[in-house]
Amino acid sequence: MDLTITTLAERPGLLDALWRMPHLWPPFMMHDPVSDLAYPWMVRELPEYVQVATDADGTVVARSFSVPFRLAAEGRGRLPGRGWDQVLLWAWEDRQEGREPDTVSAIEITLARGVLGRGLSSVMLAAMRDNARRLGFDEVVAPVRPNGKHLEPGTPMDEYAFRTRESDGLPHDPWLRVHVRAGAVIEGVAPASMAIAHDLDRWREWTGLPFDTDGPVEVAGALAPVRCDTTAGYAVYVEPNVWVRHRIGA
Repeated sequence: MDLTITTLAERPGLLDALWRMPHLWPPFMMHDPVSDLAYPWMVRELPEYVQVATDADGTVVARSFSVPFRLAAEGRGRLPGRGWDQVLLWAWEDRQEGREPDTVSAIEITLARGVLGRGLSSVMLAAMRDNARRLGFDEVVAPVRPNGKHLEPGTPMDEYAFRTRESDGLPHDPWLRVHVRAGAVIEGVAPASMAIAHDLDRWREWTGLPFDTDGPVEVAGALAPVRCDTTAGYAVYVEPNVWVRHRIGA
């Protein structure tokens, strides 16, 4: 496929098309409260870390978001157990406080529905790494959402993340495999990378499920069961991710 990949800073006119790009994210994943604040902030304040891919017709077929933050700031030093949510908060805090970032974290790489299965995820990952290097960084980290984990939501992420194939020793999960092939090392699990809590009516709307029984509920697209409390009238999804680290050299 003939692709043109640029940053949103270079082509700000693609912002509307970026948001309209058809994707396969489950509806509930659009309602993490941190993302409600972070995405408008990223496109406004960090457009040089937002990348957009268009095909030969100029149609947006992929997008990526990343953020710079200071991992070496006091009280940090290691990748957080709160993963995706925490690194976004760190990036926002560092920007507000004027701290010099030392690391870039991937936030999202998403492909349009019509181009899945063509190897574009690895192309977008390479473009993100190249962009971070161009901006002067020598490391990219990512709280990876393994794309096969939803098929076995009951498996602990600590077990799933380190499962490998007998044939070549690469990760069992396809998206983790893309990262490792690109040179990444699996650092560990972020057990509470994202949290989505809402009333049961909203969960029913998002999933089409009754949510009428206390305890774990398996939801299509979720990496772990959603916890339902019918007495209290709410359910909570806590998503585990997998931290990977790319050394890229500045």
